[in-house]
Amino acid sequence: MPEFEIVSDFKMTGDQPQAVDGLVEGLSKGFKYQTLLGVTGSGKTFTMANVIERVRRPTLVISHNKTLAAQLYQEFKEFFPNNAVEFFVSYYDYYQPEAYVPKIDLYIEKDAEINDEIDKLRHAATRALFERRDVIIVASVSCIYGLGEPEEYYSFVCNLKKGESYNRYKLLHKLVEMQYERNDADLSRGKFRVRGDTLEIQPAYEDIALRVSFFGDEVERIVQVDPLTGEILTELDLVDIYPAKHFVTSQDKVAQAIERIENELQERLKVFKEEGKLLEASRLEQRTNYDLEMLREAGYCNGIENYSRPLSGRAPGSPPWTLLSYFPDDWLLFIDESHMSIPQINGMYNGDRARKETLVDYGFRLPSALDNRPLSFTEFEERLNQVVCVSATPGPYEKKRSQQVVEQLVRPTGLLEPTFEIKPTKGQIDDLLEQVKKRVEKSERCLVTTLTKRMAEELSDYLIELGIKTHYLHSEIETLQRVEILRDLRLGVYDVIVGINLLREGLDLPEVSLVAIL
Repeated sequence: MPEFEIVSDFKMTGDQPQAVDGLVEGLSKGFKYQTLLGVTGSGKTFTMANVIERVRRPTLVISHNKTLAAQLYQEFKEFFPNNAVEFFVSYYDYYQPEAYVPKIDLYIEKDAEINDEIDKLRHAATRALFERRDVIIVASVSCIYGLGEPEEYYSFVCNLKKGESYNRYKLLHKLVEMQYERNDADLSRGKFRVRGDTLEIQPAYEDIALRVSFFGDEVERIVQVDPLTGEILTELDLVDIYPAKHFVTSQDKVAQAIERIENELQERLKVFKEEGKLLEASRLEQRTNYDLEMLREAGYCNGIENYSRPLSGRAPGSPPWTLLSYFPDDWLLFIDESHMSIPQINGMYNGDRARKETLVDYGFRLPSALDNRPLSFTEFEERLNQVVCVSATPGPYEKKRSQQVVEQLVRPTGLLEPTFEIKPTKGQIDDLLEQVKKRVEKSERCLVTTLTKRMAEELSDYLIELGIKTHYLHSEIETLQRVEILRDLRLGVYDVIVGINLLREGLDLPEVSLVAIL
C-alpha cells in the first residue's frame, strides 16, 4: 500500500515548518481539537498536505462551499498524484426540496437535476475508503447527510476472478440488485449489457468499462475497455464491482421494510382519524400505498430516501450513516475556513427538521421521514477522532475547544497586506477599464465583483466587446465548470473574471493583482 507522498517543486518556508511540527506533535499527543491560525496567503493548504504526509492517515477535508472544495481538490491532487484524492459534494446542479406551505396550501414537489460527473466522484470516494488507506477526501457539508449503511453497501460488492465459475443468471440478478440497469444498446455509467458470452459493465465510479468473457459459466477473461472506442486498455485477473447507488438493500430487507412501513402507516392513520384530520389521513394513505406498490414491484420509488430508517432497520431518532461512517477509526479531519464551515454544519439539522415536520404534520410523509436528515452538531462531534480547524480568523467554537493553537503568520512569498483605495462611483467603469488594461499589459489578472448576476453578465459582455478576455462566474455556472474558469484565469485564457461573490475565503489566485468591488 503506497504511503502519502508529496510531489512538488516547492519546499516549506516561512512559518510552515514549525506549524507542521506543532500540529503533528499535537496529534501524536492525542489532542482532539487543534487550530491552525494562518494569515491569508501563508500557504495553509501546503501545511495541511505536509501534516497528512507525516501522520499517514485517511483524511477528510471539509470546505464550506463547492467552489472552494473543488479548488482544494485540484490542489491536493497536484500535491499527491500517486495517492487517492477524491471529491465529495452534493451531486445536485439544481435542487428544490419537497415542502409544504400551510398558510397558502401550497405543496412543492421535490425537483432535482443530478450532475452525473459529481455522482461518479462520490462513488469513487467511498470505494477508495474500502480499498486503501492513502485517501484524502475533500468534501462540502454534504458529507453529514445520509448515505447507505457501509456494511450493507460493502456486502453488495461483486467479486469476479479469472478462472472461477459463476451462475450467469444469478450474476445478472445481483447486478440488478446492485442498482445497475441493463441496457443492451447504450453502455453508460451505472449500466451493463450482455452479448452472447460477453458481459460488459460500466461501473458507477469510473469512466472505463469492464468486459467479462465467459466460457460456459467460467470467467475466461477480464479486461478494461474504452466504452467509446472499444479499445482494450488493461487485462485483469480479478475485479471488485461496487454498487451503482449508495442506498442498496436486499430483497429480504425490502420485504421487512415494507412491513414496518405498513405498521407505521396504520399507527399514523389512527392518530389522524382520532384528531379528525381526515384529509391528512387520506393524503398519507394514498401517497404511502403508491410508494409501497413501487417498492414491491421495482424495489425502488421516488423519494426512497424518506424510507431510509425502515429500510435499514434503524431505531426511531437514530442518526443516519454518512460519509464519516465509511472512515476507519483513526481518521483525521481538517475543517477549512472553520469560522464559516462550523456554523454551516451546526445549522443544517434544524433547517431540515423544520421543513420535514410540516410535511409530517400535514400527511405528506410518515414520521420516519424525519430520520432522513443530516447529523445534528452533537452527533457530528461524537463521530470525530482528531480535528484541525484551519482559519485566518477562528470563531468562538475553535477558540473554546482547541487544546493547541498553531500560528502561521509569515507568508512564504513575503507579500504584505494589499492596499485599499476607495473611489467615487461616477465614471467607475471607465476607471475600471483603465486599471484592467494596466494589469493586462503586465500579464496580471483581475477580479471584479458586482451586485447582481445580470450586471455580471452585462459587464462581462461589455469588456469582451472592448477586446478584454473576460468571463463571468455566478451560481448558475455548474460546479466543475467554475473550477475550469478559475484555472483558465490563472493560465491566461481570461484576464478578468466578473462575479457576485468572488471574495470568498480560500480562493488561491496568486496571479490576481487587482480586485475591483463595484
